[in-house]
Amino acid sequence: MKYVDKEEKELIESYEKGEWKPIRKKDQKVYIRAAKESVAKNKRINIRLTPKDYHDIQVKALEEGIPYQTLISSLIHKYNKGKLKSFAK
Repeated sequence: MKYVDKEEKELIESYEKGEWKPIRKKDQKVYIRAAKESVAKNKRINIRLTPKDYHDIQVKALEEGIPYQTLISSLIHKYNKGKLKSFAK
């Protein structure tokens, strides 16, 4: 694993302690559909960036070892979940 955040580490530890219980077969379809919908990336957007911002994002993505589109998507997701804060000047 390259990087595991605090929440992921807690989930791994919980699983390894045997704290997880299997779900009923009839509930599996609901959870499978919800999981697929939560990771499906089926919306495209176009965004205009300055050449410098585009270059800087590509450099950051290379440093992280991920595609730059994934980095941008991750930043948007984190912002929407309140894990990235905007700051007023």
